[in-house]
Amino acid sequence: MALIEVERLEKHYGEGEERTDALCDISFKIDEGDFIAIMGPSGSGKSTLLHIMGFLDRPSSGIFRFEGKTIDEYSDDELAAIRNKKLGFIFQSFHLLPRTTVLENVKLPLVYSGIKESLWDEKARAAIEAVGLSHRISHDAVHLSGGEKQRVAIARSLVNDPKVVFADEPTGNLDSKSGQAVMEIIQDLNDKKGITVILITHETYTAEHAERIIRIKDGMIDNDSKVSNRHKASEFLK
Repeated sequence: MALIEVERLEKHYGEGEERTDALCDISFKIDEGDFIAIMGPSGSGKSTLLHIMGFLDRPSSGIFRFEGKTIDEYSDDELAAIRNKKLGFIFQSFHLLPRTTVLENVKLPLVYSGIKESLWDEKARAAIEAVGLSHRISHDAVHLSGGEKQRVAIARSLVNDPKVVFADEPTGNLDSKSGQAVMEIIQDLNDKKGITVILITHETYTAEHAERIIRIKDGMIDNDSKVSNRHKASEFLK
């Protein structure tokens, strides 16, 4: 059974002459442990697709299944629990809390997790260590570099041990060196931890860290193919 199934998915906004079709007849499957890149220019529909797969929005028609159940088969409470416990999100603009430390930012998802508060620090520290930021753990997040802020965001996405991490243009606000370091961490999540990664990007070099690229144009799948020249995290060490 596929972890994620998208079948003839459509999303539109407005009606009649005001209608805008964001997604049209989208179908694909993603297995647990896959690393998928969804590519397309601005306005192609890739972020709309991410929002539906991340339970942040609902399709207008078609079927979206997660772990064998459609979005309509989950209650609102179940959807909230899935978003918190099984999905992690990394955004281009980091979305860190101002005037709070790295540790406090990473602990935030645990507030709603049902995990005992006595374990929060331990889990957050482990996630921060995993992205190489233990030396910044007490720093105010606003004073970090862009690359460090994104690593905090990655640690926060990992703190609940998710099945899937959605990375939405994670290198978009970073210089090339910081972007490479971030992609190394994301690829390690997939290679070493087996976390399913769904990467939204418009950058070919970034997308080629994935095993498969789904290209979207004008709300439709233009191409869906395996990556023959996949980049390896070890290339950053050369």
